[in-house]
Amino acid sequence: MRAEKSTSGGGPTERAWRYRWVILGVATFTQAACGFFMQGIGAMGVHLQRDLSLSTTQLGLLLSASQLVPLIGLLVAGELLDRYDERWVVGIGAVVIAVSLGVGSATPGYVSLLLVLLVVGAGYSTIQPGGSKSVASWFDTSQRGLAMGIRQAGVPLGGVLSAAVLPALAAAAGWPVTLAAGGLVAFLGAVLFIGFSRRPPARRLPSREGAPRPGTRLGMLREPSMRRAVLSGMALVSVHSGLGVLTVVHLHEAASVEAGHAALVFVAVQAAGVAGRVGLAAWSDRSSSGRYTCVLACMVAVVVGAVALMTPLGHSPVAASLLFVWLGFFGIGWYGPWVAYLAEAAPPGKTGFAIGLAMAVNQSAIILAPPALGLLKDLTGAFATPWAALAVCTAAALAVTGREGRGPAARPRS
Repeated sequence: MRAEKSTSGGGPTERAWRYRWVILGVATFTQAACGFFMQGIGAMGVHLQRDLSLSTTQLGLLLSASQLVPLIGLLVAGELLDRYDERWVVGIGAVVIAVSLGVGSATPGYVSLLLVLLVVGAGYSTIQPGGSKSVASWFDTSQRGLAMGIRQAGVPLGGVLSAAVLPALAAAAGWPVTLAAGGLVAFLGAVLFIGFSRRPPARRLPSREGAPRPGTRLGMLREPSMRRAVLSGMALVSVHSGLGVLTVVHLHEAASVEAGHAALVFVAVQAAGVAGRVGLAAWSDRSSSGRYTCVLACMVAVVVGAVALMTPLGHSPVAASLLFVWLGFFGIGWYGPWVAYLAEAAPPGKTGFAIGLAMAVNQSAIILAPPALGLLKDLTGAFATPWAALAVCTAAALAVTGREGRGPAARPRS
């Protein structure tokens, strides 16, 4: 993928390939900016429950609302990304997020917030696969895991910033103001991506003539590598969703942590996720047994953490906080090596659709997990039930995908 260096050490082609670090920075910022408001909903959980009189189930529905449209939108985005320049596909999606949040700030209320998040989800459908494809096309396999990890760190990075800013902003000015702030941040991400995104040297867009219809591509799900990616992704993304809806509430109710301090722990959880996405992805670049080994390790760590939260440790402020940071590192950090594995397993010329397809299947877990986990807690009155459900589902995915194999491991070390 990368061009060879010229004898002068700085030829035009090599200088062009150095631009990949600009692409990585812009893609990471756009990811963080577009997920800024959505990642902050969990941190604002106590404020939203108080101001809107919400149950834990209703709070979970807010997290699911922005993920409903991507169930189909990711497939559409993947097809568009294989046909058109990701610069415009991602840029327009970010503008949709910005405009919808701006409009939503003028119409406060639970129902209107749900509707706004549905539209936000339509725009967000382009951000994940578009940024991933852009980074994958600029970096060769020897650096792709690290690059993908840095880029995917944009999600928890946005969570760190939003968890630190949005609860204080909601307390001072009201939660509708947080929508306007989220819209402004997303618009900045759109401007930067459109302004700086470029295609790699000598890369041509795939011809649209004779391109297979989406329906003919669904057969990718029968491939062992795609099946492993989907099963592990559904389990681990449920854990990520569970952390978003349960962390602050668990600490506040079960461990008697003051709401403000619980929000700070959530910041630490997201920061651990940033470190995990970079560190685990860098490990996958050097793992002789393949990238999927890193994903398997994350599933083991998540099961251990979820089970520990069901013991008396989950009621200790210090121990529970440390366990949530552990879960943040592995339960959020898994995405870096996972998406690099997925990009390399995709058939040639179908990277955008393969990423979009796997992410679209994952959406079923993203949509169902928050309200289901909230409902389990509401029905039983205990946090042990949702953590047990996550541990069992992750252990099942670990058993199935670990038995099937670890997938392609050999990668050039250029």
